[in-house]
Formats: sequence, C-alpha cells, structure tokens
Amino acid sequence: MTATFVCDANQRGRIFPHYWEHTVGSGRAAMALREDWRRQMRRAHDELGFRHVRFHGLLDDDMSILTGEGEWEVYSFFNADSIFDFLLSIGMQPFVELGFMPTSLASGDKTVFHYRGNVTAPKDMGKWTLLIEKLLRHFLERYGIDEVRQWFFEVWNEPDLKWFGGGSQAEYFEFYAATARAVKSVDPSLRVGGPATSANAWIADFVAYCRRTGAPVDFITTHHYPTDAFGKPGDDTVTQLSLSPRSVLRDQAAKAKQEVEGLPLYYTEWCTSSNPRDGLHDEPYASSFVVKTLMEATGIVDGYSYWTFSDIFEENYFPSMPFHGGFGLLTIYGIAKPAYRAFQLMRGLGTELLKAEGAHATVDCWIVRGKNELAVVVTNFVAPRHAIATESVRVELRGARSPIDAKLTCIDADHANPKALWLEMGSPEYPTREQIAALCRRSELAPMPIECESTRDGLVLALDLPPYGVAVASLRFAPEVNA
Repeated sequence: MTATFVCDANQRGRIFPHYWEHTVGSGRAAMALREDWRRQMRRAHDELGFRHVRFHGLLDDDMSILTGEGEWEVYSFFNADSIFDFLLSIGMQPFVELGFMPTSLASGDKTVFHYRGNVTAPKDMGKWTLLIEKLLRHFLERYGIDEVRQWFFEVWNEPDLKWFGGGSQAEYFEFYAATARAVKSVDPSLRVGGPATSANAWIADFVAYCRRTGAPVDFITTHHYPTDAFGKPGDDTVTQLSLSPRSVLRDQAAKAKQEVEGLPLYYTEWCTSSNPRDGLHDEPYASSFVVKTLMEATGIVDGYSYWTFSDIFEENYFPSMPFHGGFGLLTIYGIAKPAYRAFQLMRGLGTELLKAEGAHATVDCWIVRGKNELAVVVTNFVAPRHAIATESVRVELRGARSPIDAKLTCIDADHANPKALWLEMGSPEYPTREQIAALCRRSELAPMPIECESTRDGLVLALDLPPYGVAVASLRFAPEVNA
C-alpha cells in the first residue's frame, strides 16, 4: 500500500528552529588538544552548523588545571585556554561541563572510563568552589564578560548513576547549589544549570529544590537514549531497541518539557543507543533515526546535543577499526557516516514547518519551507526486529507551483553508506590512504533529478523508500513577482 501524504503548500507554517545545531558532544577535554580532533570539529561546524561543543573531563588531572595540595598547589589554565581559543577561532563556543574532580580535591579514588576521571565528591566544598571561581574569573579576564555570558555551565555529568559518583539525590542537589552559587559569585549574568542526569531523571525534583532553596538555575539539562530502561539487565542493544516505542525520545522530551516549569531544556546527550560499540551507529539505521527524531522534537527542546561528533573518543579504549560502532558522526579517519549526512541534510532545510496529513506504520513525512523553496523530508524507520520494507511514497503539494529545479537526495543502503564499501574491501582494520579516499567518496551525498507531476491541484512527488532510508526532495521555485 502506498504511503500518501498531503500538504497545503500555501498554508502558514510554524517556526522550525535548527535547535539541534546548538550543541554537539565530544568525549573528553584532552581530546580537543589533538590536531585531528580539531580538524574534524572545524568540519562539523562548517558543514553541519554546530555552535557549541560539550565534553567531559575539563577538570581532570590530564588537563592540569589544578595539581598538588597545600604549598604544592598549582593552577594552570593553559590547556583549557588552548581548547577554548581554538573553539572561538572557528566560530564555536563551549558548553562547559564542570567535572570531573581533580585528584587533589577528591574525597576518594573511584574513577570512570579508560582515562580514569575521578568521580568522587570534593573532600572540601570550599576548595571546590574556589576552583570554580578561579577558573571562571580567568575566563572573564581572557575572553571578557560579553563572550563568557553566552556560554553554558553545567554541573557534573549523570550524578544519578553509580559510574559517575552515584551519591544520593540530596547530595547532588547540595553540590549543585554550592557550585551554581560559585558561578554566580563571579558574575550574576553567567548561565548555570543541571541536573545533567541520565534518562530524564530528577528533573521535577531538581526544579522544585531550586525553587524552594533559591539555588540559581538558568536552564535544565538531561540525557536520553532509546535504550534507556527497556528490556532486562544484560539484554543486548538490539533487544533493548526492539522494545522501545517508535517515537520514544519525542515522548520522553515532551514529558520533561512539562517538568521544567518554563526553563530552557537542553538534552546534552542523545544518540541511536547508549552502546559505544553499536554497529547501528555506522549504518543507515542511524540516519533515519536522527532525521525522524529531530523532526519530531521540534518545538519541545531548546538544544539537542548529539553524542558525539567524532569517533576520536576513548571512554573504554581508543579504537583502530574505521567502523567499530562508535558514537561519532565521523570515523577516526574523518569518513562521514550516514548520520553525519543526515545532519547535513537537516542543515540545508528552511525555517518554516508545514503541516502534512497522512499516516503509515514506518514512513513519516514533513514539509519545510525556505526562501523560494520547499523540502519534502521522508523517512522509513522502525525499531529493530519489527517489520519494515521498501515503501512507495506519494506526496501531494496542493497549491504548489511548478519548480524550476527539483533534486532528490537519499541516504540508505545504496547511498552515502561507506560501511558497505568497507565490508566489500574485506573490513581492513588499517585502511590505506587510497581506501580511505574511496570510502570518503562513497560517503558523499549525491543529489539526483526527481520528476514532479503537475496536477490541477498542485504537484505530486512519487518515490520508493528502502528500509531505514532518508529522502529529501528539494524543490526550488522562481521568485514571485508582486503585481
């Protein structure tokens, strides 16, 4: 059965902000000292429009911001300056996660990840808040208040999980309040927020705590993945995904929106799954999930930070395989995955979303208007282990004029899918320069002409969409001449 969608092309639409461009995630701060990380960050900013980047570990020992104790205590902001200088030089800004704990301030030796970030509470809250004050005063001296007040300061990462400290909710709230007050003591206009939890946890309680105690809060942050809380402990990723509702992230975000009491809501982590070795991250499945999720969350969230822009990432260990199921939009070699191309297609959309009527079990359609153009965005997506097939899609654009140009761009098993070529090559662990170049070529988007049928009512587009496919039909019109 054909999936049919109908849109009045002359309707007044609603604002379609590119909220996903606000922030993107990275692994940890020290990675931002690498030249290849910087090269990929610049590219993601230029091609995908990301404006902020968020990473763990700014205060870890390998950043050397605070080392030693007592008379041997030494502050050094050199590495942080190097990173932030670079970001500002390419037109980006940091979304600053305040963590983890410098060893000299830590109350214990519990660490997380391959790089051993300390995740214990400070043994002396006064020394912790002094560190925050010194750090932010340095930023103001170096970059100026007009710049730094545009940044975001987020307190810790996923305090509800045992891997990141796992203290009680009350302990985190007290830690947050002390940290937030330290931020505001430097300048009241600086923006601070939390609770930076996993799986949309603690939001309502956190807002209530801040209202009750007067703890400063300018925005709410949390994380979610479609694997959150589905299945049984020990279930593999595909099983977890198969049990998740088709629009799970939209539904979770809508619930969170009701809990923030009007504060801006930023998801500072989300992705196809929370597994750092999930093959779906490298496949067209991820691109269809990304586009569907971004289109659905419009008007709900203020920022949506995809985790992560690059596979230059070492939470468990540094990878060598070009396609190892990492979170990144780009491989360690800079090969664009299908999800990267999905963000690239989204970047090219206009800023007015029109209403389209129609429904299908796996196919969704959205119409976005730009200046003298319409984009028809179609995805074919469902969770793993559910029925999906190539579908015929018909889109009626009522009242639309004939375009002067019409192009169709696809991401699917046969388009912008470099992993397929890598498998054909025999899955080389260390591809040659020639192989890398070929993989980069295979990853590119390839717009092709599409026929638009003119009817008495407007235009009709017809296409076949494979499983987990994304298609964007871009229709360009001659400017209308005022009578």
